[in-house]
Order: sequence, then C-alpha cells, then structure tokens
Amino acid sequence: MENQIGLIIKVMLLSGVLSFLIKYAEPDILIPATDINALILVLSPSLIMAVLLGARMIQTKRS
Repeated sequence: MENQIGLIIKVMLLSGVLSFLIKYAEPDILIPATDINALILVLSPSLIMAVLLGARMIQTKRS
C-alpha cells in the first residue's frame, strides 16, 4: 500500500513541476511552429515507449 501512495505522490509532484515549467519557463523558450517540430512533439512519446519496451523485452529474453 505504501508503494502505491509513494507512486501517486511522485506522479503528483512531477505533474506539479511540469505544470510550473510550462506556465513560467515556456514563454522564454522560442521553438518555431513548423511541421517538423510538430511531428517530433507528437511522435517522440511513442518512440520513447517503443525503445523502452523493446529494451525490456530484450533484457527478459536474455535472462
């Protein structure tokens, strides 16, 4: 039960930090609105998850 509460607290803290950064640090970051940047933004979470899950699959096959 403590692991679940700890996980929830970590997720809430990370969410708060990201919200703070988006609200206050984002106006200082100048990223041009181009098609390539939009593609990178949309596809990067899927690619990151694919790499992480692929690495986990390879690791479990070796064990």
